[in-house]
Amino acid sequence: MAVKAAIGAAAVGSSAAAGTAAASLTAAAYFARRVLTPDRRRPDDVELLETGVDDVVFAESPEAVVPGRYGVWLEGGRGHLRVGEILEHDTTAKTVRRRIISRDYGILRPGPARWNGYYYYAPPEISLGLATQHVHVLSDLGPMPAWVVPGMGDGSQWAILVHGRGARREETVRAISPVLAARHTVLVPSYRNDEGAPSGPDGRYNLGLSEWRDIEAAIAYAVERGATDVALIGWSMGGAIVLQLLARSPLASVVSKVILDGPVVDWNDVLAHHARAHGVPERVGGLSRTIMGKRWSRRLVGVHESVDVAKTNWVARAAELHHPILLIHSRDDEFVPVGPSEALAEVRPDLVTFVPWERARHCKEWNTDPLRWESEVAAYLRR
Repeated sequence: MAVKAAIGAAAVGSSAAAGTAAASLTAAAYFARRVLTPDRRRPDDVELLETGVDDVVFAESPEAVVPGRYGVWLEGGRGHLRVGEILEHDTTAKTVRRRIISRDYGILRPGPARWNGYYYYAPPEISLGLATQHVHVLSDLGPMPAWVVPGMGDGSQWAILVHGRGARREETVRAISPVLAARHTVLVPSYRNDEGAPSGPDGRYNLGLSEWRDIEAAIAYAVERGATDVALIGWSMGGAIVLQLLARSPLASVVSKVILDGPVVDWNDVLAHHARAHGVPERVGGLSRTIMGKRWSRRLVGVHESVDVAKTNWVARAAELHHPILLIHSRDDEFVPVGPSEALAEVRPDLVTFVPWERARHCKEWNTDPLRWESEVAAYLRR
């Protein structure tokens, strides 16, 4: 995922800068800028070694060894296939053979490739064969591209699906079938700084602190078209965006249910985790999180609005939440540690239904057990 590469690069770069005389403030500003800057690059991250009629062989990697079903972008994005069960994991040769589920397009041959946790590669009409309206949601920044997939209900129940940082709307396609099964109309909006959507005033992510306004606009779009009951579903930073909306938008009154998958419940915890993982000195990591939220350092960080990381700590702010939440999070999530999700469930057991997962990497719970994920989600939406 682009977000992993960006934060990893930020950590390495700021660690190097911290060792010079220019010292901590320069390094902290570098780290903060990289974390908040959209990165359009999506580099290849796996190696296809052999291709067959029904199976392919990958070089062993953290992604390739996890069971489940996944997509794979062929070299340079010139093709796509979907793979399923692991047929053989040769720990001596360090290879993984997986079954091919679908060859979507392109020429399959050995070479670099990119793992696609979304599984699907295209909008719903292509990926799922569903009638899909391509529309625009009008936010305070302008028109945001969106998809609408009509449901089989009376049109009063809608579900708004919010993708994560650096992700695309295709990330949400995995959830559309169980949402439709619960008789909801599906709305998948873009938000500021997405590809094809208007940029924010500074062109940087605000970790949910401004992006929630675009999801508020999506709720308004649904209400104008007959929605009286809205469910919000968010992945990763999409979860952080949803939580901000619940506390800050008057339209939260029409939200009846919330589903979060691998959500960022506390950005301070996530950023500290990545700083430690990449050897960034604690003084630099801590300072970077501090200056994101200070008015005097906005120009240094390159933001129009201060990004106060303390406002993203929903364990500390748990008393402000009033909506029932289904929270799905893998204990093996390597990117957003599960700890804050578990803590939120502990302090708000009246609202939060916590569904722990095993083995899945970040936001790939569906991939490891799609039947269980879809069953949990559809059942929760029907309650």
